[in-house]
Amino acid sequence: MYLMQSWQMQPARDLEMPLLESFGSLHRENGLVATGLNLCWRALMRAYLAVWHRLEVQGREHVPRSPPFVLVANHASHLDALVLGSPLKWDLHGRVFPIAAGDVFFASPVRSALAALVLNALPMWRKNCGRHAMQQLRQRLVDEPCGYILFPEGGRSRDGSMRPFKTGLGMLVAGTSVPVIPCHLSGTFDAMQPGRMLPLPRKIRLRIGQAMTFLHNGNNRPEWERIVAAVEERVRQLA
Repeated sequence: MYLMQSWQMQPARDLEMPLLESFGSLHRENGLVATGLNLCWRALMRAYLAVWHRLEVQGREHVPRSPPFVLVANHASHLDALVLGSPLKWDLHGRVFPIAAGDVFFASPVRSALAALVLNALPMWRKNCGRHAMQQLRQRLVDEPCGYILFPEGGRSRDGSMRPFKTGLGMLVAGTSVPVIPCHLSGTFDAMQPGRMLPLPRKIRLRIGQAMTFLHNGNNRPEWERIVAAVEERVRQLA
């Protein structure tokens, strides 16, 4: 005898949006085309990273098997999100979203389409990143649930050194059980530093640390600052 469960079908949250608008929406949901493109891109990037950059991953056992979670790392190159996403299981392809700079990756219709359909990225507009946008990301992270790839420095390093983390990460996870996975990237700056168009064949290492949770931290600015300080320290230790 089989246990029958009721299904509640809900329309996609971006159903009524114009196509170009949906690419840059925090409510975007993947269809068949986006899923297929993203899978092909991930397969290609895994092969590329293994061959061209001899990618070495340490701490792979700390990668979550299911969402919600937030992967965070230092940021020095456009290669960083590709490297962070490479150890994820294949069945997570449509449920993990790199948080990308809207003014870079969503600055034109063509860029928006590539970022959304291929990279599966969600935009964060750095000049207009208010609490409302962070609240939308937080709600999706917890309710859907999903995973994020996030760089708390807020932008790429211009000299390869790690900069202080911003409080946005704390706003996302304070008072929740969502695990934050600290990671450290080395070699990506040498391979493709800001301003360079094509990557050099430099070795890249990804070190993944144990999950951190902040269920008992209040959702307020002092606690956000404590959270990002703790995560930043862990990432530096992984170096």
